[in-house]
Amino acid sequence: MAENNKRKPVTLVLVALLAIAILAVLALRRGAPVVKVVGVAREDLSATITSNGKVEPISPTVARAEFPAFVDKVTATEGQSVRRGQVILTLNAADVRSQLAQARADLLTVQNDLRNARAGGPPDQVAQLSGDLQAAQVQVKNLESSEQALKGLVAKQAATQDELAQVQASLAKARGNLQALQAKKQDLAQRASAIVQGANLRVSQAQDLVQSLEEKVRSATVTAPTDGTLYSLPVNAGDFVKVGDTLAEMADLRHVRVRAFVDEPDLGSLEPNQSVAVTWDAKPGRTWTGSTEEVPKQVVARGMRSVGEVLCSVDNDHLELLPNTNVQVLITVRERHGALVVPRTAVLGDTAQHYVLVFADDKLHRRDISVGVASASMYEVVSGLTSNDRVVLPGEKQLRDGMEVRAEEAN
Repeated sequence: MAENNKRKPVTLVLVALLAIAILAVLALRRGAPVVKVVGVAREDLSATITSNGKVEPISPTVARAEFPAFVDKVTATEGQSVRRGQVILTLNAADVRSQLAQARADLLTVQNDLRNARAGGPPDQVAQLSGDLQAAQVQVKNLESSEQALKGLVAKQAATQDELAQVQASLAKARGNLQALQAKKQDLAQRASAIVQGANLRVSQAQDLVQSLEEKVRSATVTAPTDGTLYSLPVNAGDFVKVGDTLAEMADLRHVRVRAFVDEPDLGSLEPNQSVAVTWDAKPGRTWTGSTEEVPKQVVARGMRSVGEVLCSVDNDHLELLPNTNVQVLITVRERHGALVVPRTAVLGDTAQHYVLVFADDKLHRRDISVGVASASMYEVVSGLTSNDRVVLPGEKQLRDGMEVRAEEAN
Protein backbone atom coordinates (compact mmCIF):
# COMPACT_ATOMS: atom_id res chain seq x y z
CA MET A 1 0.00 0.00 0.00
CA ALA A 2 2.86 2.32 0.85
CA GLU A 3 4.52 1.64 -2.57
CA ASN A 4 1.32 2.51 -4.38
CA ASN A 5 1.12 5.76 -2.48
CA LYS A 6 4.69 6.56 -3.53
CA ARG A 7 3.95 5.91 -7.26
CA LYS A 8 1.01 8.31 -7.41
CA PRO A 9 3.13 11.50 -7.21
CA VAL A 10 5.47 10.16 -9.91
CA THR A 11 2.54 9.46 -12.23
CA LEU A 12 1.09 12.87 -11.58
CA VAL A 13 4.43 14.44 -12.40
CA LEU A 14 4.68 12.53 -15.72
CA VAL A 15 1.13 13.48 -16.64
CA ALA A 16 1.87 17.09 -15.81
CA LEU A 17 5.03 17.03 -17.92
CA LEU A 18 3.17 15.48 -20.85
CA ALA A 19 0.45 18.09 -20.54
CA ILE A 20 3.06 20.83 -20.47
CA ALA A 21 4.72 19.37 -23.59
CA ILE A 22 1.39 19.18 -25.39
CA LEU A 23 0.56 22.73 -24.39
CA ALA A 24 4.01 23.85 -25.56
CA VAL A 25 3.54 22.14 -28.97
CA LEU A 26 0.10 23.65 -29.31
CA ALA A 27 1.51 27.04 -28.41
CA LEU A 28 4.21 26.66 -31.02
CA ARG A 29 1.65 25.59 -33.60
CA ARG A 30 -0.47 28.59 -32.76
CA GLY A 31 2.64 30.75 -33.34
CA ALA A 32 3.41 29.21 -36.79
CA PRO A 33 2.61 31.56 -39.71
CA VAL A 34 -0.55 31.01 -41.70
CA VAL A 35 -0.05 30.53 -45.44
CA LYS A 36 -2.44 30.34 -48.35
CA VAL A 37 -2.28 27.03 -50.21
CA VAL A 38 -3.85 25.89 -53.46
CA GLY A 39 -4.08 22.49 -55.06
CA VAL A 40 -2.30 21.73 -58.32
CA ALA A 41 -4.99 21.43 -61.02
CA ARG A 42 -5.45 20.48 -64.65
CA GLU A 43 -7.02 22.90 -67.12
CA ASP A 44 -6.72 24.27 -70.64
CA LEU A 45 -4.07 26.96 -70.84
CA SER A 46 -3.38 29.61 -73.45
CA ALA A 47 -0.44 31.97 -73.79
CA THR A 48 -1.59 35.20 -75.43
CA ILE A 49 -0.26 38.58 -76.52
CA THR A 50 -2.51 41.60 -76.22
CA SER A 51 -1.91 44.66 -78.36
CA ASN A 52 -3.55 47.32 -80.46
CA GLY A 53 -3.83 47.46 -84.23
CA LYS A 54 -5.31 49.14 -87.28
CA VAL A 55 -7.66 47.67 -89.89
CA GLU A 56 -6.48 47.78 -93.51
CA PRO A 57 -8.12 46.59 -96.74
CA ILE A 58 -6.39 43.78 -98.63
CA SER A 59 -5.47 44.75 -102.22
CA PRO A 60 -7.32 48.09 -102.18
CA THR A 61 -7.96 50.06 -105.37
CA VAL A 62 -7.31 53.78 -105.06
CA ALA A 63 -8.51 55.95 -107.95
CA ARG A 64 -6.57 59.21 -108.27
CA ALA A 65 -6.99 62.19 -110.58
CA GLU A 66 -4.58 61.95 -113.53
CA PHE A 67 -5.26 65.50 -114.70
CA PRO A 68 -6.75 68.66 -113.16
CA ALA A 69 -10.48 68.80 -113.76
CA PHE A 70 -13.93 69.41 -112.32
CA VAL A 71 -16.03 66.47 -111.15
CA ASP A 72 -18.93 66.21 -113.59
CA LYS A 73 -21.08 63.56 -111.92
CA VAL A 74 -21.02 61.22 -108.90
CA THR A 75 -23.19 58.12 -109.33
CA ALA A 76 -22.38 56.19 -106.10
CA THR A 77 -22.35 56.77 -102.37
CA GLU A 78 -19.66 56.07 -99.79
CA GLY A 79 -20.06 52.74 -98.03
CA GLN A 80 -22.15 51.04 -100.70
CA SER A 81 -21.38 47.71 -102.33
CA VAL A 82 -20.31 48.02 -105.95
CA ARG A 83 -20.12 45.59 -108.86
CA ARG A 84 -17.25 45.21 -111.28
CA GLY A 85 -17.48 47.84 -114.03
CA GLN A 86 -19.98 50.00 -112.14
CA VAL A 87 -19.45 53.74 -112.77
CA ILE A 88 -18.53 55.65 -109.59
CA LEU A 89 -17.97 59.16 -110.98
CA THR A 90 -16.91 61.07 -114.11
CA LEU A 91 -14.56 64.02 -114.62
CA ASN A 92 -14.83 66.77 -117.21
CA ALA A 93 -12.26 65.72 -119.85
CA ALA A 94 -13.06 68.20 -122.67
CA ASP A 95 -9.57 69.77 -122.62
CA VAL A 96 -7.87 66.38 -122.59
CA ARG A 97 -9.99 65.15 -125.51
CA SER A 98 -8.99 68.24 -127.50
CA GLN A 99 -5.33 67.60 -126.73
CA LEU A 100 -5.81 63.97 -127.80
CA ALA A 101 -7.26 64.97 -131.18
CA GLN A 102 -4.30 67.27 -131.85
CA ALA A 103 -1.83 64.61 -130.70
CA ARG A 104 -3.36 62.06 -133.09
CA ALA A 105 -3.03 64.51 -135.99
CA ASP A 106 0.58 65.21 -135.08
CA LEU A 107 1.23 61.47 -134.96
CA LEU A 108 -0.07 61.02 -138.51
CA THR A 109 2.25 63.81 -139.70
CA VAL A 110 5.40 62.36 -138.15
CA GLN A 111 4.48 58.86 -139.30
CA ASN A 112 4.22 60.22 -142.86
CA ASP A 113 7.62 61.92 -142.47
CA LEU A 114 9.09 58.61 -141.33
CA ARG A 115 7.65 56.74 -144.32
CA ASN A 116 9.09 59.37 -146.68
CA ALA A 117 12.50 59.17 -145.03
CA ARG A 118 12.53 55.39 -145.28
CA ALA A 119 11.55 55.65 -148.98
CA GLY A 120 14.56 57.89 -149.69
CA GLY A 121 12.81 61.26 -149.59
CA PRO A 122 9.50 62.96 -150.45
CA PRO A 123 7.60 60.87 -153.03
CA ASP A 124 7.32 63.69 -155.62
CA GLN A 125 11.06 64.39 -155.46
CA VAL A 126 11.93 60.70 -155.60
CA ALA A 127 9.58 60.15 -158.57
CA GLN A 128 10.91 63.20 -160.44
CA LEU A 129 14.52 62.18 -159.86
CA SER A 130 13.85 58.59 -160.93
CA GLY A 131 12.24 59.83 -164.15
CA ASP A 132 15.12 62.19 -164.89
CA LEU A 133 17.66 59.43 -164.26
CA GLN A 134 15.86 57.03 -166.56
CA ALA A 135 15.70 59.65 -169.30
CA ALA A 136 19.40 60.51 -168.86
CA GLN A 137 20.37 56.85 -169.03
CA VAL A 138 18.35 56.40 -172.25
CA GLN A 139 19.95 59.54 -173.74
CA VAL A 140 23.47 58.35 -172.92
CA LYS A 141 22.75 54.93 -174.39
CA ASN A 142 21.35 56.42 -177.60
CA LEU A 143 24.30 58.80 -178.01
CA GLU A 144 26.76 55.94 -177.40
CA SER A 145 25.05 53.98 -180.21
CA SER A 146 25.18 57.04 -182.50
CA GLU A 147 28.88 57.49 -181.75
CA GLN A 148 29.63 53.91 -182.66
CA ALA A 149 27.64 54.17 -185.88
CA LEU A 150 29.35 57.45 -186.95
CA LYS A 151 32.77 56.01 -186.27
CA GLY A 152 31.98 53.26 -188.79
CA LEU A 153 30.66 55.76 -191.32
CA VAL A 154 33.71 58.02 -190.87
CA ALA A 155 35.93 55.04 -191.53
CA LYS A 156 34.02 54.47 -194.77
CA GLN A 157 34.13 58.23 -195.44
CA ALA A 158 30.34 58.22 -195.37
CA ALA A 159 30.28 60.81 -192.54
CA THR A 160 32.49 63.70 -191.58
CA GLN A 161 34.65 64.20 -188.48
CA ASP A 162 32.59 67.25 -187.55
CA GLU A 163 29.45 65.14 -187.28
CA LEU A 164 31.28 62.65 -185.08
CA ALA A 165 32.65 65.46 -182.91
CA GLN A 166 29.16 66.91 -182.40
CA VAL A 167 27.79 63.52 -181.29
CA GLN A 168 30.73 63.01 -178.94
CA ALA A 169 30.19 66.45 -177.41
CA SER A 170 26.52 65.66 -176.85
CA LEU A 171 27.49 62.30 -175.30
CA ALA A 172 29.91 63.95 -172.89
CA LYS A 173 27.24 66.44 -171.85
CA ALA A 174 24.66 63.60 -171.36
CA ARG A 175 27.13 61.61 -169.25
CA GLY A 176 27.78 64.66 -167.10
CA ASN A 177 24.08 65.17 -166.62
CA LEU A 178 23.66 61.49 -165.67
CA GLN A 179 26.44 61.69 -163.12
CA ALA A 180 24.91 64.81 -161.59
CA LEU A 181 21.53 63.11 -161.28
CA GLN A 182 23.14 60.01 -159.71
CA ALA A 183 24.97 62.22 -157.21
CA LYS A 184 21.72 64.02 -156.43
CA LYS A 185 19.97 60.69 -155.81
CA GLN A 186 22.78 59.53 -153.54
CA ASP A 187 22.69 62.79 -151.60
CA LEU A 188 18.91 62.55 -151.21
CA ALA A 189 19.21 58.99 -149.95
CA GLN A 190 21.92 59.97 -147.43
CA ARG A 191 19.86 62.87 -146.16
CA ALA A 192 16.78 60.62 -145.85
CA SER A 193 18.80 58.02 -143.93
CA ALA A 194 19.93 60.68 -141.46
CA ILE A 195 16.31 61.84 -141.07
CA VAL A 196 15.01 58.32 -140.27
CA GLN A 197 16.52 58.19 -136.76
CA GLY A 198 15.04 61.54 -135.77
CA ALA A 199 11.73 60.64 -137.37
CA ASN A 200 11.63 57.37 -135.41
CA LEU A 201 12.15 59.31 -132.18
CA ARG A 202 9.40 61.80 -133.04
CA VAL A 203 7.00 58.99 -133.89
CA SER A 204 7.76 57.23 -130.59
CA GLN A 205 7.22 60.47 -128.64
CA ALA A 206 3.98 61.17 -130.46
CA GLN A 207 2.74 57.62 -129.80
CA ASP A 208 3.58 57.94 -126.09
CA LEU A 209 1.70 61.25 -125.90
CA VAL A 210 -1.36 59.76 -127.61
CA GLN A 211 -1.30 56.75 -125.28
CA SER A 212 -0.95 58.98 -122.21
CA LEU A 213 -3.85 61.19 -123.28
CA GLU A 214 -6.00 58.14 -124.10
CA GLU A 215 -5.35 56.80 -120.58
CA LYS A 216 -6.31 60.16 -119.09
CA VAL A 217 -9.55 60.19 -121.09
CA ARG A 218 -10.32 56.66 -119.86
CA SER A 219 -9.48 57.66 -116.27
CA ALA A 220 -12.09 60.39 -116.46
CA THR A 221 -14.68 57.65 -115.93
CA VAL A 222 -13.94 55.95 -112.60
CA THR A 223 -15.33 52.41 -112.41
CA ALA A 224 -15.12 49.58 -109.87
CA PRO A 225 -12.38 47.11 -110.95
CA THR A 226 -13.94 44.24 -108.97
CA ASP A 227 -16.92 43.52 -106.74
CA GLY A 228 -16.40 45.13 -103.36
CA THR A 229 -17.17 48.06 -101.08
CA LEU A 230 -16.69 51.73 -101.87
CA TYR A 231 -15.31 52.67 -98.46
CA SER A 232 -14.06 56.17 -99.30
CA LEU A 233 -15.55 58.77 -101.69
CA PRO A 234 -14.08 62.17 -100.73
CA VAL A 235 -15.36 64.21 -103.73
CA ASN A 236 -18.70 65.64 -104.84
CA ALA A 237 -20.07 66.86 -108.17
CA GLY A 238 -18.62 70.28 -109.00
CA ASP A 239 -15.44 69.82 -106.96
CA PHE A 240 -12.13 70.72 -108.60
CA VAL A 241 -9.42 68.05 -108.25
CA LYS A 242 -5.68 68.32 -108.84
CA VAL A 243 -3.34 65.67 -110.20
CA GLY A 244 -2.89 62.94 -107.57
CA ASP A 245 -5.99 63.78 -105.53
CA THR A 246 -7.88 60.71 -104.26
CA LEU A 247 -11.21 60.22 -106.01
CA ALA A 248 -12.37 56.88 -104.54
CA GLU A 249 -11.10 53.88 -102.57
CA MET A 250 -12.55 50.40 -103.05
CA ALA A 251 -11.77 46.87 -101.85
CA ASP A 252 -13.33 43.50 -101.05
CA LEU A 253 -13.87 43.93 -97.29
CA ARG A 254 -15.07 40.37 -96.60
CA HIS A 255 -11.48 39.73 -95.61
CA VAL A 256 -9.40 42.52 -94.11
CA ARG A 257 -5.88 42.86 -92.78
CA VAL A 258 -5.16 44.01 -89.25
CA ARG A 259 -1.72 45.51 -88.64
CA ALA A 260 -1.03 44.68 -84.97
CA PHE A 261 1.65 46.63 -83.09
CA VAL A 262 3.35 44.09 -80.78
CA ASP A 263 5.87 45.24 -78.20
CA GLU A 264 9.45 44.11 -78.73
CA PRO A 265 9.68 41.66 -75.75
CA ASP A 266 6.74 39.61 -77.13
CA LEU A 267 8.03 39.25 -80.69
CA GLY A 268 10.02 36.06 -80.07
CA SER A 269 6.90 33.91 -79.62
CA LEU A 270 5.17 35.00 -82.84
CA GLU A 271 4.74 32.64 -85.80
CA PRO A 272 2.52 32.56 -88.90
CA ASN A 273 -0.95 30.94 -88.59
CA GLN A 274 -1.46 31.71 -84.90
CA SER A 275 -5.07 32.42 -83.88
CA VAL A 276 -6.13 36.06 -83.66
CA ALA A 277 -9.18 37.62 -81.99
CA VAL A 278 -10.05 41.25 -82.77
CA THR A 279 -12.39 43.53 -80.84
CA TRP A 280 -13.53 47.07 -81.59
CA ASP A 281 -14.86 49.56 -79.05
CA ALA A 282 -17.50 50.71 -81.53
CA LYS A 283 -18.99 47.17 -81.53
CA PRO A 284 -18.85 46.02 -77.88
CA GLY A 285 -19.30 42.28 -77.42
CA ARG A 286 -18.39 41.54 -81.05
CA THR A 287 -15.24 39.51 -81.86
CA TRP A 288 -13.66 38.87 -85.26
CA THR A 289 -11.32 35.94 -85.76
CA GLY A 290 -8.39 35.30 -88.06
CA SER A 291 -4.74 34.30 -88.05
CA THR A 292 -1.28 35.82 -88.25
CA GLU A 293 0.17 36.02 -91.77
CA GLU A 294 3.53 37.78 -91.56
CA VAL A 295 5.73 38.22 -88.51
CA PRO A 296 7.91 41.34 -88.22
CA LYS A 297 11.33 41.51 -89.84
CA GLN A 298 12.30 44.65 -87.94
CA VAL A 299 11.39 46.76 -84.93
CA VAL A 300 10.17 50.31 -85.43
CA ALA A 301 9.44 53.20 -83.10
CA ARG A 302 5.77 53.95 -82.51
CA GLY A 303 5.42 56.84 -80.10
CA MET A 304 7.23 55.81 -76.92
CA ARG A 305 7.12 52.10 -77.86
CA SER A 306 9.40 49.79 -79.84
CA VAL A 307 7.10 47.48 -81.77
CA GLY A 308 6.99 44.94 -84.55
CA GLU A 309 4.14 45.19 -87.06
CA VAL A 310 2.34 41.85 -87.35
CA LEU A 311 0.04 41.40 -90.36
CA CYS A 312 -3.11 39.40 -89.54
CA SER A 313 -5.83 38.18 -91.91
CA VAL A 314 -9.29 38.58 -90.36
CA ASP A 315 -12.73 37.41 -91.54
CA ASN A 316 -15.21 40.25 -91.98
CA ASP A 317 -18.19 38.55 -93.62
CA HIS A 318 -20.70 41.11 -92.36
CA LEU A 319 -18.51 44.06 -93.48
CA GLU A 320 -18.60 45.57 -89.99
CA LEU A 321 -14.88 46.26 -89.59
CA LEU A 322 -14.07 49.45 -91.45
CA PRO A 323 -10.67 50.38 -92.91
CA ASN A 324 -8.42 52.61 -90.76
CA THR A 325 -10.29 51.84 -87.52
CA ASN A 326 -8.29 51.22 -84.33
CA VAL A 327 -8.88 47.81 -82.74
CA GLN A 328 -7.62 45.57 -79.94
CA VAL A 329 -5.82 42.37 -80.93
CA LEU A 330 -5.41 39.15 -78.92
CA ILE A 331 -2.90 36.68 -80.43
CA THR A 332 -2.83 33.13 -79.05
CA VAL A 333 0.80 32.09 -79.36
CA ARG A 334 0.56 28.67 -77.61
CA GLU A 335 -2.15 26.38 -76.22
CA ARG A 336 -2.19 23.32 -73.92
CA HIS A 337 -5.24 21.17 -73.21
CA GLY A 338 -5.50 19.52 -69.77
CA ALA A 339 -2.19 20.97 -68.61
CA LEU A 340 -0.96 20.68 -65.01
CA VAL A 341 -1.05 24.28 -63.78
CA VAL A 342 -0.19 26.40 -60.77
CA PRO A 343 -0.76 30.12 -60.16
CA ARG A 344 2.08 32.34 -61.34
CA THR A 345 2.29 33.80 -57.83
CA ALA A 346 3.25 30.38 -56.48
CA VAL A 347 6.31 30.07 -58.73
CA LEU A 348 9.58 31.42 -57.34
CA GLY A 349 13.13 31.60 -58.66
CA ASP A 350 14.43 33.03 -61.92
CA THR A 351 14.65 32.11 -65.59
CA ALA A 352 17.42 29.60 -64.86
CA GLN A 353 15.49 27.61 -62.21
CA HIS A 354 11.88 27.76 -61.05
CA TYR A 355 10.62 26.24 -57.81
CA VAL A 356 7.54 26.15 -55.56
CA LEU A 357 6.97 25.53 -51.84
CA VAL A 358 4.84 22.42 -51.37
CA PHE A 359 2.80 22.10 -48.15
CA ALA A 360 2.93 18.62 -46.56
CA ASP A 361 3.05 17.36 -42.94
CA ASP A 362 2.56 20.90 -41.65
CA LYS A 363 5.82 21.98 -43.25
CA LEU A 364 7.10 23.65 -46.40
CA HIS A 365 9.16 21.65 -48.88
CA ARG A 366 11.04 23.24 -51.76
CA ARG A 367 10.32 21.52 -55.08
CA ASP A 368 12.20 22.45 -58.30
CA ILE A 369 9.92 22.49 -61.33
CA SER A 370 10.07 23.01 -65.10
CA VAL A 371 7.47 25.33 -66.61
CA GLY A 372 5.98 25.51 -70.10
CA VAL A 373 3.17 27.70 -71.39
CA ALA A 374 2.40 30.77 -69.31
CA SER A 375 -0.85 32.72 -69.30
CA ALA A 376 -1.52 35.96 -67.48
CA SER A 377 -2.26 34.08 -64.23
CA MET A 378 -1.04 30.48 -64.62
CA TYR A 379 2.08 28.46 -65.40
CA GLU A 380 2.07 25.05 -67.02
CA VAL A 381 4.15 22.64 -64.90
CA VAL A 382 6.06 20.27 -67.16
CA SER A 383 7.82 18.38 -64.35
CA GLY A 384 8.30 18.45 -60.58
CA LEU A 385 4.68 18.28 -59.35
CA THR A 386 1.69 15.97 -59.37
CA SER A 387 -2.00 16.73 -59.30
CA ASN A 388 -2.10 15.66 -55.59
CA ASP A 389 0.33 18.37 -54.46
CA ARG A 390 -0.63 21.57 -52.70
CA VAL A 391 1.52 24.62 -53.22
CA VAL A 392 1.90 27.79 -51.19
CA LEU A 393 1.09 31.29 -52.36
CA PRO A 394 3.89 33.16 -50.56
CA GLY A 395 2.61 36.68 -50.90
CA GLU A 396 4.90 39.01 -48.96
CA LYS A 397 5.82 36.44 -46.28
CA GLN A 398 9.43 35.31 -45.87
CA LEU A 399 9.13 31.53 -46.18
CA ARG A 400 11.81 28.86 -46.36
CA ASP A 401 12.26 25.16 -46.95
CA GLY A 402 11.38 23.06 -43.86
CA MET A 403 9.49 25.83 -42.12
CA GLU A 404 6.44 24.80 -40.05
CA VAL A 405 3.28 26.62 -41.08
CA ARG A 406 -0.45 26.48 -40.79
CA ALA A 407 -2.34 26.13 -44.06
CA GLU A 408 -5.39 28.00 -45.18
CA GLU A 409 -7.13 27.24 -48.45
CA ALA A 410 -6.91 30.12 -50.93
CA ASN A 411 -10.18 31.34 -52.39
